[in-house]
Amino acid sequence: MRAVPRAHPLWLAYILHRLSGLGLALFLPAHFWVLSQAMTNPARLDAFLELTGMPLVKLAETGLVFLLAVHFFGGLRLMALEWLPWSAPQKSLAAAATAGAFLVSTLFLMRAI
Repeated sequence: MRAVPRAHPLWLAYILHRLSGLGLALFLPAHFWVLSQAMTNPARLDAFLELTGMPLVKLAETGLVFLLAVHFFGGLRLMALEWLPWSAPQKSLAAAATAGAFLVSTLFLMRAI
């Protein structure tokens, strides 16, 4: 099998998809913390929301939307690749990943209730 050069567009798409996913994953805990302020400390939430009118924050939000769009379309590209024929081990790994995601989300729901 031939190695893909690092300047190849598909390799760059792979890296961009991974980095956008990492950026979104780093953003989510901060996002959930801000949302939790609505229930635990509304005054702090109001103070934080005043900051969102600043131009630097709006620029950061634009970057966040860019990360989301890049990750979304990169995911669509990967899903298109999934339409190729599967082998039995790939199906088992996909099922295990789905089961793991279901387990994590169920644990989160049980803790939130």
